[in-house]
Amino acid sequence: MMTGMTLPATLTSSRRLRATLAAAALVAGVAATVGQASQPSIPFDLVLSGGRVMDPASGLNAVRHVGIRGARIAAISTTPLPGATTVDVSGLVVAPGFIDPHAHAQTLEGNQFQARDGVTTALELESGAMPMNDWYRSREGQALLNYGATVGHIYSRIAIMHEKRTWDEIRATRQSTADPAPDWAYRPAESSEVDGMIARLDRGLADGALGIGMGPAYTPAAGRDELLRVFELAASRKALAFIHMRSAGEVEPGGSIDALQEVLANVAATGASVHIVHIGSNGLRQTPRLLSMIDGARAQGLDVTTEVYPYTAASTYLQSALFEPGWQQRFAIGFNDVQWAATGERLTEGSFSRYRKQGGLVVIHMIPEASVRAALSHPGVMVGSDGVPLTNGGGHPRGVGTYARVLGRYVREEKVLDLMTALRKISLMVAERLEPFVPAMRSKGRIAVGADADVTVFDAATVIDRATYEKPAQFSEGIRHVIVGGTFVVRDEQLVPGVTPGRAVRVAR
Repeated sequence: MMTGMTLPATLTSSRRLRATLAAAALVAGVAATVGQASQPSIPFDLVLSGGRVMDPASGLNAVRHVGIRGARIAAISTTPLPGATTVDVSGLVVAPGFIDPHAHAQTLEGNQFQARDGVTTALELESGAMPMNDWYRSREGQALLNYGATVGHIYSRIAIMHEKRTWDEIRATRQSTADPAPDWAYRPAESSEVDGMIARLDRGLADGALGIGMGPAYTPAAGRDELLRVFELAASRKALAFIHMRSAGEVEPGGSIDALQEVLANVAATGASVHIVHIGSNGLRQTPRLLSMIDGARAQGLDVTTEVYPYTAASTYLQSALFEPGWQQRFAIGFNDVQWAATGERLTEGSFSRYRKQGGLVVIHMIPEASVRAALSHPGVMVGSDGVPLTNGGGHPRGVGTYARVLGRYVREEKVLDLMTALRKISLMVAERLEPFVPAMRSKGRIAVGADADVTVFDAATVIDRATYEKPAQFSEGIRHVIVGGTFVVRDEQLVPGVTPGRAVRVAR
């Protein structure tokens, strides 16, 4: 126990009070975990009773009773706890709420699908947003899940080249299909414009962005020096960078290896920390080779990580730069491998041309199953869904079933990885990657006293995804309860109506 604690005389009275309260909270937290020798007389707000608590941080894997007060986990006990509400979860796994670092479907519908898939925190870290205050305001009081975003390089190009200032204006410009070759994607920036982009990105970091998001695959005119400037900013501000690499495929130069070498060179030159998104859809058949390159870079001291989603198809906008001439050779696929999301139809040369002019989401069947398995089984690779909003019920199932698919197919059925390892990849690893840059993540991804009460309870024997490429709008099964900040958003496999407990994850700079 911590007794006789003294505080430095240099502390002001208010700081002394805060420090005293923090010390008292720590003592209380420690006491709450020690076997629960003396049970509190005041009931916990919520008790999850008799479940198999699996905490990747501590390695705990045993039957326990979890007491929640307010938005925090307050006790983990070997003996029953008193609760104002007690839920019997015997026979079920009690795990940290799943954290999605790559969630584009920042809507109520997107949150609902992800909640039913066990997600408690959904972050937009690849594309990001701009300006940050606008984006966070748009989610405030309306989110089922915890939310946060990076400041996006793509959006800085739009803001500077089109003189757009609000999130609604910038987002609408990116989504517009009026210009088949928008200048924000295809025009090299002048030096003064790059200066303006860097200033906008820096402003976003000052306003609490979780890092910097980059997508040079969607901005082919963003030159090497422009991207290097962004990495330099990330390094100087000690912000984590997230990147969708410039290219994919086996056609070199301009393929997967070339793209990864650009990223690693920028990291080596600047000292920036970077997270590479969806290694499977960037690496394709070369994914194992890219993973070995990342391992080599980390062995040399570079701070590089990556993620994967558990599907053999990618998804993006058909009007984007990814489908510039030569895409069939780069991705080693044909028209029939591309599926129009709104209807599920496979494309032909004629429908490809027509829909590309129209603009819209497609599903691209191009990732080998062996690459998915290689990434999932790699100890350093975490999971991110890259989920995008569904279009009239059509689209890619990854924003609906990613996490149940990992637990059901790849853990239980095919044993590609064990359950604790999977839970680490979908919760703790994401929190640990972010927490040096985003202190709020230190209280997520864990079942521990003092941690945020973001909890997912599931049946390991039945959990499975039901979303398919043909019918993606189908909830996962076996995710029994989902709690965000101490509030049920899913109870008994049903969404709880009228609750919006999701809270902003931001950085105070």
